[in-house]
Amino acid sequence: MTELEPIKTLDCVGLFCPQPIFEVKKGINSIEVGQVLEMLADDPGAEEDMKRWAKRTGHELLSIERLEDGVLRFLFRRMK
Repeated sequence: MTELEPIKTLDCVGLFCPQPIFEVKKGINSIEVGQVLEMLADDPGAEEDMKRWAKRTGHELLSIERLEDGVLRFLFRRMK
């Protein structure tokens, strides 16, 4: 497994704020410290929301990638 390979994926496509935030919070709490969580979302506000959430909670936002059909792929590392 590579360092950026997610241990868990959350499909939040079709969900709008604040639902993706709730899902990521639950997801990050279900993995071990140091593991990576992947989240897919198409909410236009998701990029800013996830940047703020990571900064506020102390978890690391590793990457944001634009996929086809306007879907964003986020990778988070659980830090605590």
